[in-house]
Order: sequence, then structure tokens, then C-alpha cells
Amino acid sequence: MAGLLLAGQGLARLPGPAIRRVPGIGWVTGDPVVARVVLKDHRSFTMVGEGGVGDLWAQILGEWVRDLFDGPGHHDLRTRARDLFTERSAAALVAETWGPVLSDVRARLSTGEPVDVAHTARVLVGRMMIELLGIPAPDDAGNRTGPGTGTNKDPAWPDDAGALAAFRTGERLARLALGTAASTTLSPAAIAEAKLITDELTAGVPRAFRTAPPDRLLGRARELGLDLEETTGLASLLMVAGTETSASAMMRTTALLIDTGEQHRLLAGLNDHDHQNDRTSAPTGRPPSDTDPWEPVVREGLRVTSPASVIGRGVSRDVEIGGARLRAGERIMLLVWSANAAAGPFRADREYVRETRQLWFGAGRHLCLGAALARAEISALLRVLWPAEGAVPLRVVRRRAARRVVVPGYEELVVARS
Repeated sequence: MAGLLLAGQGLARLPGPAIRRVPGIGWVTGDPVVARVVLKDHRSFTMVGEGGVGDLWAQILGEWVRDLFDGPGHHDLRTRARDLFTERSAAALVAETWGPVLSDVRARLSTGEPVDVAHTARVLVGRMMIELLGIPAPDDAGNRTGPGTGTNKDPAWPDDAGALAAFRTGERLARLALGTAASTTLSPAAIAEAKLITDELTAGVPRAFRTAPPDRLLGRARELGLDLEETTGLASLLMVAGTETSASAMMRTTALLIDTGEQHRLLAGLNDHDHQNDRTSAPTGRPPSDTDPWEPVVREGLRVTSPASVIGRGVSRDVEIGGARLRAGERIMLLVWSANAAAGPFRADREYVRETRQLWFGAGRHLCLGAALARAEISALLRVLWPAEGAVPLRVVRRRAARRVVVPGYEELVVARS
């Protein structure tokens, strides 16, 4: 897959059609404009046909997935769930769920202690999984019992060990996608394993579905009129889609800021931002500054890392696109990382790139529902590593790449103040 993504950059610069056929893979494109056209054309392309992630989920969760995620029921779902995660609600959810962990990271860095960002990212994402899925605390025997989150919270739950276990469970489910580049048809053994993992991951959903408040994922799904089966499937999909991807973006953006030296440009921008706020602190009828220096950093981190590096779609009807004629029943792989990386190297202050927009979140009717939450998560951790007051350059003490994962990341990424 890495070879294909690297080749995708070269293919986009060659003369000829923007879409090419690769033996054993199908049609591929690394062109961001063509990729967006494919993603927005829901009549010619589908996510629940061969090549789409919905095809994997339909085998695991049931045939109802095909209607809810790409059929007539999908528009209704998106319409009702579009405000599930707003910028404001996502930021509040992150602050509430991650507060104690981020405070600990801030305190340790300020005293000169090293922090393993990779471990921290997994714990943070695991805590969010517990919060949104209502995963209950285990009893002394390790069984999942007791109240789910969103109701009568136990102050000792979730703990870091439980959060890490939740993350690893989601990681195991995502890992089943390894080897599906040529076909999204799973073996009976893989389907059976996936169902066991899904059952484990969503064991607390039934109770939390009944009791979670409307400002939480499960409570909102209940308010939208989804039944328990649909809610369990939606929660599973959102959590798996946001497990490795969010953690990867957090740890890799941290490494990018340090490795490229762009943290120094960021620190200068933070100082300028503070000075601008000081100069415009008098009442003016507008915010002190209309530019958040962290916004381009988060956007650049997502662009350069592109955690969802490939998006697959099935061809549902004959269509001509990008100079090629695709036939119904074929498949196309959108090389998202290739398309995004073509804009250039990581820059902390890069202007908005119109061609890529936010292709890392997809486009069209399947634009990631959790996009605002992902941005809030990445921003929250980075703001703690480089706080508005007293931020200093960081250095990598040691690092180790993660192996056998769907999304590239670090098993270990220890940083400390320079």
C-alpha cells in the first residue's frame, strides 16, 4: 500500500488520464479533484459495493447497513445527525473527557519530565471511546458490568488501563481490514472474529442507549429515532473510523512539528497572536483576533498524514470520469494521501489549499460525521504540548514505529522540552 501511495504521487504528474488501472487493485487515482468528483457522485459510486468500507460492515453487522449507509435511509440519517458534533460541542466534549489526562501531561512537561505522546494519544482516544460508547467499568473478574458513561459516572472510571484496553479492542477490529486492498470480501473466520470484537466493544451500548443524555452520541441516536441495532452499528463505525486515525494524526503531527522545525514558526505565530490580542483588547465590536494559529497547524497535520490514506468505492453504473471509462461492478481506490501530499511539505502556516479542501475527511454525502471532533482532539493535545503561555521547543527523546497497523503511527514517541 505504501508503494501504491508513493506511485500515486507520480501518476498524478504524468500526462494522460487522471485514473489508471492497476492489476490486482482496480482503478486508482491520486488526483484530488477527480477524487472529490467520485466521492460526490453517489449515483455512480457506492461505499457498500465491492471496494467500499460499507461492504465490510454489511458482512459484519448485517444487510441493513447497505440502506442506512448508502441507500434511501442515508440522507435521512445525515440530515438528522448533521449537528451531532459541532465545533462547540466537540470542544466541550474533549475538555470534559480528557481534562485530567491533559492536565497531567501539562504538569509533567512543565517540570521537565518526558511524555510518551503515542501512549497518551491511545489513552485519550480510548477514553473518548468509553465516553461515546458507554463502555462500563469491569468488575473484579474482568467482566463488563456496572453503569455506562453518561449516567452515574464512577469517578475512578475510565482509568488509563481501561482506556488503553478499549483502544486496543478498536484497533483489533480495524486490523481486520488488512489485506482487503484487492477485495473487501471477508473470510468466514474474519467475519466471526469481527462480530466477537464488535460485541465486546459495544457491550455497554444497550444500557447507555436507554439512559445517555441527548448531548451524547447514544442519546442523540435515540432521539433521532434509530433503533438499538442501528445505533450499535453507527457507534461501532464511528469509533473504529476514529480510533487509529485520530491517534495517528495526534502523534504524527507532533513529530512533524519537531522534525521539520516548524514548531519554531508555530511558536513565533503564537507570540504574534498574543501580541495582537494585547493590542486589540479594547472593545472593538469584534474578536481580538480572527485567526487562530492552531487552525492551519491542525489542517496541515491532517493533510500531510492523511490517516485515512485510501478511500474505496464500488462502481454502481457505467461512468466516464478523469479520462477513463469505468464499468458497473468495478472498483476504484482514491489515493487520498497521494492527493493531499502533492500540495507540498508540512508548513505550520500554510494557507488553505483549495484543491484538497478537507479530502482527508472525504467529501459529499459521506463526509466524516466526526470531523469536528477529530479537529478538537488534535488541537487539544497540541495546545497542551505547546501551551499559549510558556511554550518552548520540544525534542524527540526516542521513537519506535508501530507495526501491523492499518494506519501508520508510533508505538512509542517520547518528547521533552529542549
